[in-house]
Amino acid sequence: MFNETAHFALILAFFMSMAGAVLPMMGAVTRNAAMMDFARVSAYVQLILVGLAFAVLTLAFVTSDFSLRIVLLNSHTLKPMLYKVAGVWGNHEGSLLLWVLILTGFASAVAFFGRGLPSTLKARVLGVQSSVTAAFLAFILWTSNPFERVPNPPFNGQGLNPLLQDPGLAFHPPFLYLGYVGLSVTFSFAVAALLEGRVDAAWARWVRPWTLAAWLFLTIGIALGSWWAYYELGWGGFWFWDPVENASFMPWLIAAALLHSAIVVEKREVLKAWTILLAILAFGFSLVGTFIVRSGVLTSVHAFANDPDRGVLILGIMAFFVGGALTLFAWRASALESRSVFSLISRESALVANNILLVISCFVVFVGTFWPLVAEMFFDRRLSVGPPFFNAAFTPFMVALATILPVGSTLAWKRGNIGRVFKSLLPTMIFALAVLGLVWAMQTGRSLIGPIGAALGVWLVMGAASEVWLRANKQVGRIKRLPASDWGKALAHAGLGITIFGIAALTAWEVEDIRVLDIGQSFEIAGKEITLRGVEDVIGPNFTSVAATFDITTPSGARDQIVAERRFYPVAQMPTTEAAILNGVLNDIYVVLGDAQDAGGWAVRSFVKPFANWIWAGAIIMAIGGLISLTDRRYRVAAGQRSGAGL
Repeated sequence: MFNETAHFALILAFFMSMAGAVLPMMGAVTRNAAMMDFARVSAYVQLILVGLAFAVLTLAFVTSDFSLRIVLLNSHTLKPMLYKVAGVWGNHEGSLLLWVLILTGFASAVAFFGRGLPSTLKARVLGVQSSVTAAFLAFILWTSNPFERVPNPPFNGQGLNPLLQDPGLAFHPPFLYLGYVGLSVTFSFAVAALLEGRVDAAWARWVRPWTLAAWLFLTIGIALGSWWAYYELGWGGFWFWDPVENASFMPWLIAAALLHSAIVVEKREVLKAWTILLAILAFGFSLVGTFIVRSGVLTSVHAFANDPDRGVLILGIMAFFVGGALTLFAWRASALESRSVFSLISRESALVANNILLVISCFVVFVGTFWPLVAEMFFDRRLSVGPPFFNAAFTPFMVALATILPVGSTLAWKRGNIGRVFKSLLPTMIFALAVLGLVWAMQTGRSLIGPIGAALGVWLVMGAASEVWLRANKQVGRIKRLPASDWGKALAHAGLGITIFGIAALTAWEVEDIRVLDIGQSFEIAGKEITLRGVEDVIGPNFTSVAATFDITTPSGARDQIVAERRFYPVAQMPTTEAAILNGVLNDIYVVLGDAQDAGGWAVRSFVKPFANWIWAGAIIMAIGGLISLTDRRYRVAAGQRSGAGL
């Protein structure tokens, strides 16, 4: 009964979203206050109805209601409660329902926090949001019903993919969806502004917090996915340039560009056309990710479904919204001009360079991701584009971006003084070059990846600190009075520097060892002694395991113990590898247990991973920077008086 009620709630939500897409738009044209206000009511009702459906589906997973097809295929009575709940979005149908729930949540947030928005703009923003919701609800109801019944349900289910039964991946998809769907708000603001006939500083101020929130959630989601890949998959990497990894990274890059271009619109009312275009493309790339995950056109361990028919429908949704928005943009493009001018040496120019580098980087990732598909479709060739291509093609743009960030942040608006900027950044520059030379000398002539990464990390962290110092006019007392957005930006840039250093250090200085060990046997790696202390069979809640205990002894005599496992999940008939990791500030000891050998002993693969945790520490700092920026008072109050500049 509950399941049928939830299904009916989705049907009601679809009709409400259709009404919410049409009536407010008509009201904005006719200036009918009641019709425009219906957008707010519709947003709240959609959230309640979709929230009810999601709650019922969650209850079905928690209570192991195997009469529902997706519970049968993605849950099991022996599965721990956390993964029963995570199973709600660990499949195609449930994840789409979560997508729509977040979509209605963001629409309700706009309705609640956007009380200072002009009524016509607010109605159009919520109208566009409702139209996106209607499209995805139609997709769910016609192709991906999460409440489909099984005629003769068995007593137990088939379980969730064992690789997904991990805390990191349990929270990874919701954060990514918050980022993907958050970009729908910026898309709605862009389309509404084109319909409204006005893009100005006030519009940019309204858009920035929603873009920042989406970028923040994407940062957390990507970091969680990378962390999960590092310790769960057993191969020791943190990023494989998998198509689904790329699907989350592309909108992150565009969102970062949008954040910076919106600043220019707010401060100087230039780059208006470019900012509108980025807002459309950011959500477009979010839909590209949805297509990759659910169509089956590209192979990935992360894919939810392998259904070309669903993929065609998603392409249709993407073509309608992104294609329609781009058509509207082209129609308005001639009016998207700015009267403001700025010098080649100015913060505006630096932000333009920032945007160009981010967008080109996104284009590189896009080409590398889809080129195998294009080659197979049009040239009948099977190609594999892997890390070597992405590392070679993508890295130079990130190096250039990191190089200009501190300079661009310090330049003045409209016309900057490059001599004054270099004078203020000279100590930072000297120290960064000194670190580069020192690291190059210490690593005895190996690749430049490590030294360049160390120098860029120092350059970004110290550059962020220098910017805070300069904004406080070199007075300690004024530092505390700086706006939250200044602190947030400094932390985000510093976090990027820490992550870049962590990636470079791990790539350049990792040490690997593969050998066969008998119980009690030891070996040395990077000055540490590793001993296989014992191997035993373990029975888990829904798996069996072979667990190996290792002692790690440092030159000082300190001893730690870690456990590596080879698990087998009987329900899914699938093995997994659980790496043993001794985390440290300067390096990780990473040990993977292999197969038992016919001649005796166990295959053991071990790594020393220098500064690995700095990768995720930097991501956390970036996210904290975004969160601090969101607390800025300018984002919590209605935008000021709209300027007279139109499109």
